[in-house]
Amino acid sequence: MTRLPSTTALLCLEAAARLGSFTRAGAELHLTQAAVSRQVIGLEARLGTALFLRQRATLGLTEAGRAYLDEVRPALASLERATVGVMALKGHGGPLNLSVASSLGNHWLIPRLPAFTRDHAQITLNLATRVGPADFAGGRLDASLEYGDGQRPGLVSEFMLPLEVSAYASPAWVRQHGRTLGPHTPPGSLIQHSTALELWPRWFATRGLQAPELGAGPRHDLMSMALNSALVGLGVTLLPAYMTGDAVARRRLLRLSRLVVRGDRSYWLVIAPSAATKPSVQAFRDWLRVQAGQPAPD
Repeated sequence: MTRLPSTTALLCLEAAARLGSFTRAGAELHLTQAAVSRQVIGLEARLGTALFLRQRATLGLTEAGRAYLDEVRPALASLERATVGVMALKGHGGPLNLSVASSLGNHWLIPRLPAFTRDHAQITLNLATRVGPADFAGGRLDASLEYGDGQRPGLVSEFMLPLEVSAYASPAWVRQHGRTLGPHTPPGSLIQHSTALELWPRWFATRGLQAPELGAGPRHDLMSMALNSALVGLGVTLLPAYMTGDAVARRRLLRLSRLVVRGDRSYWLVIAPSAATKPSVQAFRDWLRVQAGQPAPD
């Protein structure tokens, strides 16, 4: 691996080029003129090319120096931003890159985030979404709030929420078909979730009823799509209460019974081991436990 130039040498290069003087660069960097000159000479020796045209009264960049500085300036600016950020936040903030299940994110997490951002203004929460387990390859994610079984080898998984659902339909559908579901429910009326196909059979079994044929019924990857389908009268779907409160209050959806069934899987906070000690991840995990009603660890 190529040994990289020191940050001091690069700062001397940038300041001298910008100010046109080793002396003025030294004053800005709190170095002597000789120290700046030595840093630049050492950098030129390492690169094997002259970076400055040294004349009696002026100091200008060579073509190679100008091209090199154009490449390193963004890196120096990024380094300065990171340094200022750490100094300002004292290591207690920074970005948190989170993947979240789409429906849970839109209907449960985001409505609660104003409280989190108010109490943790130093944390920037970056959200992504996908169906199924998040992909931690490449180190782009710190954590994921996802629907699964919590079995994620090599990652840290912590239970947060069960998936508990009830049956809902639009008033128009209920007027046409009634509230009672059973073997004679119209084919294709029961909207299923692709990631939780056990829900409808469990709902009927819990009520002691024979389930209608489900094989030909519609399936949606996202619960938000099932919600919208029910709202426009396409059928009956099983949804958690956090998704339906507003629609029920406005009489756009009707809950067909008090029965609540739980899915085989749940919502877990999955954390990359490399991010487990990040202050932003720890703060979010502790806040999420409170929102989910989970006790703090011993």
